[in-house]
Amino acid sequence: MESLRGRVALVTGATGGLGPVIARALAREGMDLVVTGRRVDALDATAAALRATGARADSVPADLADLDATGALLERAERSFGPIDVLVNNAGVENVAAFTALTPEELTAMVDVNLSAPMLLTRHVLPGMLARGRGHVVFISSTAGKYGPAFSEPYAATKAALIGLTQSLRAEYGRSPVGFSVVCPGFIGGDGMYQRMVERGFRSNRVIGETTTSKVADKVVTAIRRDLPEVIESGAPIRPLLAFAALAPRLAERIAGKVGVNEMFRRLSEERGRTG
Repeated sequence: MESLRGRVALVTGATGGLGPVIARALAREGMDLVVTGRRVDALDATAAALRATGARADSVPADLADLDATGALLERAERSFGPIDVLVNNAGVENVAAFTALTPEELTAMVDVNLSAPMLLTRHVLPGMLARGRGHVVFISSTAGKYGPAFSEPYAATKAALIGLTQSLRAEYGRSPVGFSVVCPGFIGGDGMYQRMVERGFRSNRVIGETTTSKVADKVVTAIRRDLPEVIESGAPIRPLLAFAALAPRLAERIAGKVGVNEMFRRLSEERGRTG
């Protein structure tokens, strides 16, 4: 989809962090925006900020933990400006904790929001895209889906699943006019969970990198325009490290232990355990 002007996008998880920035980047391309999320006040603020830039925008509150509501969400979204041309599956939850400390409800909740909801929304929107002969679906994964850190098992598993989902969809619909991309950000500074980590004394390093919401949002736009299979944006050239990890997994484990991410998440998990 090289031309986005006048098309309609639905962005999930648009109440804070990366979601509103992705919506603004798409609005700058001339798209009409429908934003969704759980917190009505924050969602309305996102839509109002988009309209202030001259874009057409509407908000449709929804809780993606309620999987039965995904079909209704799409129907309500399409009442705003018409059929959805671009779906950005951005909503996600993360819970840094010891694996056995997570309750079964916490585990399944992360699977529902991070994986099941994006699959269902994509299943709902895809037939219309195919019938109209245009469309693109973006999944916001994570570098944790490329190489899972400690104390992040369900998050890493669901984000890795989004990468596999994108690959399978591209294989099945490669000859169709609908594209699929997965964007894998690293630590995003300035907002969201990582910023809260920084404020509590936990920070990335030059090996792993640190990026911004605006850089990730720009990569989302590029992925849609160029139909890119996968984009990694971490603020550091980590793709060679990830390739090496696939070739020599045991050695990669040793290197990962020295990089410091596992230790950072261990400390964060212990701190949350003390305060929780």
